[in-house]
Amino acid sequence: MGEGRAFGLQRDALVRQPGRYGPSRRAALSLLTDEWLDALFQAAAAGATDLCLVAVGGYGRQELAPGSDIDLLLLHRGTAAQVAPIADRIWYPIWDAGIALDHSVRTLAEARRLASVDIKVVLGLLDARVVAGDGTLAVQLTQAVFADWRAMAVKRLPVLRELVEHRKAGYGELACLLEPDLKEAYGGLRDANVLRAIAASWVTDTPHSNWPESNALLLDVRDALHSVTGKSSDRLMLQEQDGVASALGITTADELLRQVYTASRAIAFASDTTWHRVDRLTKGPNRLSRRQVNRRGLERVPLADGVVVQSGEVLLAGQARPAADPTLVVRAAAAAAQAGLPLAPITLARLSAESEPLSTPWPPPAREAVVSLLGAGVHLVHSWEALDQAGIIESLIPGWSIVRSAPQRNAVHRFTVDRHLVETAVQASAFTRDVHRPDLLLIGALLHDIGKTRPGDHSEVGAAIADELARRMGFPDADVQVIVDLVRYHLLLIDTATRRDLDDPATVDYVTARIGKPETLDLLHALTQADALATGPAAWSRWRADLVADLVRRVRAQLAGDPAPVEPELSDVQQVALASTGVWVTLADADDGYQLTVAAPDQLGLLSTVAGVLALHRLQVRAARVLTANERAVQVWTVHPMYGDPPSAQEIAARLRLALANTFDVGAQVRDRAAAYASTGQIERAAPRVDIRTDTSARATAMEVRAHDEPGLLYRITGAISDAEVAITGAKVLTLGSEAVDIFFLVDSRGGPLSADLAEGVRGRVLAAVTAG
Repeated sequence: MGEGRAFGLQRDALVRQPGRYGPSRRAALSLLTDEWLDALFQAAAAGATDLCLVAVGGYGRQELAPGSDIDLLLLHRGTAAQVAPIADRIWYPIWDAGIALDHSVRTLAEARRLASVDIKVVLGLLDARVVAGDGTLAVQLTQAVFADWRAMAVKRLPVLRELVEHRKAGYGELACLLEPDLKEAYGGLRDANVLRAIAASWVTDTPHSNWPESNALLLDVRDALHSVTGKSSDRLMLQEQDGVASALGITTADELLRQVYTASRAIAFASDTTWHRVDRLTKGPNRLSRRQVNRRGLERVPLADGVVVQSGEVLLAGQARPAADPTLVVRAAAAAAQAGLPLAPITLARLSAESEPLSTPWPPPAREAVVSLLGAGVHLVHSWEALDQAGIIESLIPGWSIVRSAPQRNAVHRFTVDRHLVETAVQASAFTRDVHRPDLLLIGALLHDIGKTRPGDHSEVGAAIADELARRMGFPDADVQVIVDLVRYHLLLIDTATRRDLDDPATVDYVTARIGKPETLDLLHALTQADALATGPAAWSRWRADLVADLVRRVRAQLAGDPAPVEPELSDVQQVALASTGVWVTLADADDGYQLTVAAPDQLGLLSTVAGVLALHRLQVRAARVLTANERAVQVWTVHPMYGDPPSAQEIAARLRLALANTFDVGAQVRDRAAAYASTGQIERAAPRVDIRTDTSARATAMEVRAHDEPGLLYRITGAISDAEVAITGAKVLTLGSEAVDIFFLVDSRGGPLSADLAEGVRGRVLAAVTAG
């Protein structure tokens, strides 16, 4: 008993010793414990053979914290009756020292058998280390355990995955908690141990990133927490954070949380990446052997220019050169997010090391790619985090590091500042069908709280930052002003609706004085909802939603009456096209890709046929206008090839002539191409929307279609219109990021607006065609 108390005093003296926390202190504590336990073993065993004392778990890894329990296995070749007295002579002094003990006594066969059925046991034994006695026993056990773990990994890793998900659901994400459990929360110490276990299975390697250093930081914080509190709890409570920060030499509790969150994110991202690979290789009836993986890994499916899918991950194509293609970094991230697939670690490494900075202002393709990335819904989170972990986000958005991992000491908020911005963009993607400019909504969502963690009113500070960033991204002045207004007034609607009398005319005047256009009002309404939903359940309710909607309705009524935009005059090319005969096609460079002008005799289904031909040539439509005069139709398309160079005007014209002569089945080819695209990945998206608008034209019925842009979408829409025997007299097709916002002007067989019944029938056909895709 005296020896136990003596060890306890030595242990306490080491724990309280001033100086830096780190691996050397943990190693010293482990060594002190080893020496004491070795003495206990030698005294208890009294020359016994075929017996050894093994440290497992955290003690096996030499990661003892001041409040850690000791995990020990007494391994033997004898009988339980022979070993029990020896075990008691070892365990009781440990209990007398006041140290928590997790102990077991087993033969080699017993330990191996239990490890084969209990995941927690095998995880502990993977870190086994001999403390005293016959080391050959421990070597035999660890060799057997590692061999069994590798042989059964395909079956056992999915079980471990379920345990991880269950723990995540119970403890939450460490980087999103004001009082995180450093060990059990997702992205904590437990997940670092799981990563080592996966690596030991040889199923896949873990990312070669900084997650081990992040694990070390969390260990330091836990050591300080135990020392400051004198307790063994791993939960970093609010009231302990100042003391822990001081013990670690960190200036403030906020900075402590920021460092903890940053470390946790590195572990969580490594875990996400590793589990994606494990799931692909081990789950379901289609899991692959390593030989099959190697063979199938040669298959590459194009996803975007310079970007391919291989083995469930997004890689750079063989000819891709990040140094010569600055937009590749955002194009690859957008393609990955839109496909719901991760960027491969090697891809991130190359993009980080080789990419040149984007020019200022950004070229339009870079801006479009970022908008596409932001509009990817829930898959934005992983792609954005991938870029952030690779150090790319700060180069795209200077100053992002100021909000990165910044805690929000408000129980209403679920996330750090930067994660909240990303989550707001995720929520905003569900409202892109409801606003005229989804691109501005998504950028506004990303930047609305960018002013936080800086001195001053974060809305005003953020507005100034948003002005600079929007111009850097290449938005024109008018769009910059809208983005600035969204950031400056992102709290206007919710604050006004919940704090002012909506029946007082001055309330509506207050809002209209700041928001002068119905379009900006709609954007702000969508941002308000997205912001609240991303904040947390307490920030949004039916009551709040109804109040905001009522305010928006009143403000919109007061703002009603804006004039419709004036159609631009015909260009020289369009005038030549109208004067041409037969099928006439020309292709010219444009700021954002290429301008394609097509002229042909006007006929039912012409727009659909041209859209199909463009889809077959892998030309992404960014915008389109349709004009008709004197039985002649002129279509002006802004297009961009998915990859490589565009086809020639002659190639497009030749295929179009065949299609118009019914000697080439455009529809069958488009359907085959769309099916191949769908096979690269499916993610949940906001439902498409088709509306009949009565406020746009008195001469025709306007139909607006909003949907996720994909190969063949425009062909399906226009084909459905043609099938209803309705003519398209004009169209405005616009693609913003990955969102299609298309308006079609329709007339019936007599050349007049559609009846209500006919319009509803066409709407139903188009909605069915879009949804079916």
